[in-house]
Amino acid sequence: TLFRSKSPRFKSISEESESIYLNEEELEKIYNLDLSSEPKLDRVRDLFLVGCWTGVRFSDISLITPYSIKDGFISITQSKTGGKVVIPVHPTVEAVLKKHKGVLPSVISNQRFNEYIKDIVKKAKIKDDVHISITRGGVKRSKSYKKYKLVTTHTGRRSFATNLYLRGVPTLDIMAITGHKTEAAFLRYIKVTPKQHAEKIKAIWEKQVKMNVV
Repeated sequence: TLFRSKSPRFKSISEESESIYLNEEELEKIYNLDLSSEPKLDRVRDLFLVGCWTGVRFSDISLITPYSIKDGFISITQSKTGGKVVIPVHPTVEAVLKKHKGVLPSVISNQRFNEYIKDIVKKAKIKDDVHISITRGGVKRSKSYKKYKLVTTHTGRRSFATNLYLRGVPTLDIMAITGHKTEAAFLRYIKVTPKQHAEKIKAIWEKQVKMNVV
């Protein structure tokens, strides 16, 4: 989130902004977006994608340097927790690093980054309506937003965790990178719908059937 405030309005914005993730198809759209004429947005896009495919906090992206990468793995010490994490280098991260000759662009302020990334996601034509439920004073209300308006720096980290979970990566392996202490906390953190849970089970069953047939 951009900042902390006791104002109920700002608390609501915080809750809503942290309630989405971008799926792999949407990340591909962002990756393929031609931003060559807008270097500021181009750099922010690249940094955001690194966050989406490493799961590191916005404050830790600058820790990813040529010295932190060896044999296809990124090793950093998280600034918030002091914990050490090892992350495999995703092809997208590798492509971004190659584009910038191994040195990522400088990180700008959180607030400016959040302004730019919304513009980038909009340009990628990710304009789906997202329905967010917020409980205020014991009353649950649902409000609709354009998805791009809710994207922030933190969306990258949540996208990383959610996409890996949907891929079938064991929760403990993902938690070793995100730093969640309990599986319950991790499952609250990711954004998976009941249908997506069902699709995961269906995929496992279909795989088992194919193996039995072979």
